[in-house]
Amino acid sequence: MTRAEERENRRWGGCVNAATAVLWAMLCFSGGAAANPQPITEQPWREAVISVTDPDVTARFFREIGGYEELGRGALSASIIAAWGLSPEAAGEYLLLRAPMGGEFGHVRLIRFENAGKRIPMRPGARAWDTGCYFSMMIRVKDMQSIYDDAIRLGWWTETPITALQFGKSDLRVVIYRGPDGVQVQTYDRLSPPLPEAIPEFERMTAPFNMMQMVADRDVAHDFFTQVLGFETFYKGKPYTAKTPTPTPIGIPLNLTTSIPYRAGIVYPVEGEFGRMEMIEVMGLDGFDYSHQCEAPNLGILAVRYPVANIEAAKAMILERGGSIWRDVATADLGGVGEVRMFSVKTPDGSIIQFFETVSR
Repeated sequence: MTRAEERENRRWGGCVNAATAVLWAMLCFSGGAAANPQPITEQPWREAVISVTDPDVTARFFREIGGYEELGRGALSASIIAAWGLSPEAAGEYLLLRAPMGGEFGHVRLIRFENAGKRIPMRPGARAWDTGCYFSMMIRVKDMQSIYDDAIRLGWWTETPITALQFGKSDLRVVIYRGPDGVQVQTYDRLSPPLPEAIPEFERMTAPFNMMQMVADRDVAHDFFTQVLGFETFYKGKPYTAKTPTPTPIGIPLNLTTSIPYRAGIVYPVEGEFGRMEMIEVMGLDGFDYSHQCEAPNLGILAVRYPVANIEAAKAMILERGGSIWRDVATADLGGVGEVRMFSVKTPDGSIIQFFETVSR
């Protein structure tokens, strides 16, 4: 496959045929941008699934810094193993965490796979100009310096210094932390104006609110979320470069910040402060593409799970819009949640999104 053909294939979600391409083109590009269809879900994402070598080691960041509470732990069910497409011999365990007053969204599920084959990092090096899989999970915090100090104490590394960022009228401080297994958490401290009242009171860390992907083409990724999943746009900006060499929150080399632009998009299924998905394209730096490494049992941020009211209706909407299903609807025992029916899709850059309907608790 030529580079042009590969790019076109990724434009249509990585797994489409000519008829699908025509359908999606009619949806997205006829007479300009199409109005967003009905969203697949109207709820924020329930949980982020992170594949690690030791759940308790990774959990220290969330527990000791953020005061997260344990919602449950135990063995991975055989049905969940099957839902990941792993062999029946595979096994594993999970640890489910929630921020204080986190509600029914933004949970963190740490899982360890065993006897599931070779595990490799999804994004070795995890540079911002490397595409594929999830790059980082974003959490709002208070008192960035104390969190920075505590993360170092726990053995996490910082991919960026404490970096100033102006986003609209917001004065922010941002740091990307890298922990065990290359898992990256991006913390976000808004100095002004005050945070919206819709964000529950918190001491140091909120529940995660945004998941970041580094993508080959921001517009392709944005079209997938808005035209196939029906998500609304929170932000879609023009390419940005700094006027003077300035540290960026994604770690572009300082001397290149005035010449290498990046462009971002942020979407959500329902307007609000949680459940967002972000895509960033670094334009002009050629990196590696890791979109083929985003699957279990590999190590890193594995999936985001959204609840839906009707799993069959959600699947039908995706197929009608020219999308495709990566793992078909299956019934599984999801620890800490109950029996669910779920299916998985992949973004154009290989990140996994799962939709589930709770059958019984």
